[in-house]
Amino acid sequence: MVHPTTNRLLISISLLGLLAISLNSCYKDNEEDLYGTDNCVTTNVSFNTQVQPVLNANCVSCHSGAGASAGIRLSNHTEVSAAIDGGRFVGAIKHQSGFSAMPPSGPKLTNCQISQIEAWIAQGKPNN
Repeated sequence: MVHPTTNRLLISISLLGLLAISLNSCYKDNEEDLYGTDNCVTTNVSFNTQVQPVLNANCVSCHSGAGASAGIRLSNHTEVSAAIDGGRFVGAIKHQSGFSAMPPSGPKLTNCQISQIEAWIAQGKPNN
């Protein structure tokens, strides 16, 4: 017969092992890291469907209205096009050296989001 103290020790070690395994299995925290960008559609990118929602969620809170950060407004197609034409937009969202990383207080946009924005620019920045 196994001593009760030994039994408790074995159960504790087993539980700690399971905890360590379960915590290690959650190291990837977003869909892009888990599944890659194979599902990232970069053909016929729509400003209204793909670009503006990303900017609304990540940029517009600081880059809109009279008090827009650095005077850069991203609330509509005309403002976004002007920011891109200014030459610093893509470098900022890609966190490239020599550019102010945007967004500064949040995570970098996903690779798919950046690819879609770049594809939209390459398609001539249509207001679609």
